[in-house]
Amino acid sequence: RWRKRAQALGIDINAKKPNLIVSSGFQVVWEKFCVYWDVELRELPMKSLEELYLDPKAAVAACDEYTIGIVPIMGITYTGTFDDIVALDKAVEEYNKTAKISVPIHVDAASGGLYLPFVNPELVWDFRLKNVISISTSGHKFGLVYPGLGWVMWRDKQYLPEELLFKVAYLGAFEPTFQINFSRPGSQIWAQYYNFVRWGREGYKAVHEKSRDVGLFLTKGLEKLEIFKILNSGENIPIVCWMLKADEKRAWTEYDLADRLRYYGWQLPAYPLPKNLEDVSIMRVVVRADQSMEQISLLLKDMKDSIDYLNEHVTVKKDVQKTEDTVVGYSHNEKRYKK
Repeated sequence: RWRKRAQALGIDINAKKPNLIVSSGFQVVWEKFCVYWDVELRELPMKSLEELYLDPKAAVAACDEYTIGIVPIMGITYTGTFDDIVALDKAVEEYNKTAKISVPIHVDAASGGLYLPFVNPELVWDFRLKNVISISTSGHKFGLVYPGLGWVMWRDKQYLPEELLFKVAYLGAFEPTFQINFSRPGSQIWAQYYNFVRWGREGYKAVHEKSRDVGLFLTKGLEKLEIFKILNSGENIPIVCWMLKADEKRAWTEYDLADRLRYYGWQLPAYPLPKNLEDVSIMRVVVRADQSMEQISLLLKDMKDSIDYLNEHVTVKKDVQKTEDTVVGYSHNEKRYKK
């Protein structure tokens, strides 16, 4: 779509790569897209632990005639925090008034897209904003189906170019298709359809509110341990994220805690934050519909036992060393981390 609009305006589409603007908290799918489609990824670092989101002014400042879009995130992969899409929409609106080619917004609502409409429908982040033209979400997060299903919606048919819709006749009728592959199982779509019919709006709301309550229960339990700084409490979405408070006497790290929790059977990740905050390690729990207060109570008990064990047995600090090819936790950066 950008290519057709740019050509119509006399922009040389071969002079530079098209570019996409996103915060450093992006999910790895965006990096894959830019590599596969030869698009420049303009990654804007999050400023600080107090500003774990895309800066609207910086995003607009990074735009030019080759910008195909800005991607804010509702439920950042690393932390669960939200980008301020209302502020971004206002900034984009001002930019588009004088821009040679207007810049659209695509909302990556992989986590929030099938959560917020049921739990917090008053929150404005979607097509109620003028410059939001498309939204994507994952069925396997808060859509309550298993992995392998994602959804994308466009504001209007004009925003999905006809060239991207392929029609085949050999199935007995002209069948339009929009995806990279063609033949694939329909089981995920049936599962999503069943859940929509089975639960309905009120059912999804009840399930998600229960997940939110479990997340807030986890946050309160973490706060009682008095050694963690909460980065996302789960109030906005059931993703709880935290880090250790600074303590010169403590010889162990989040990675040691994650390792010790495996002793109890928990796989609870510790990982570094992205660009500009790589030296900060955090931990995260995404609360799912099948998780209960009892399960979280057990996690908190095992976490306290793990902390007590580490305080007693780990007395010498070990540096987190950088390596090029080993991953502990999750990072999309070239430089990885290990113990």
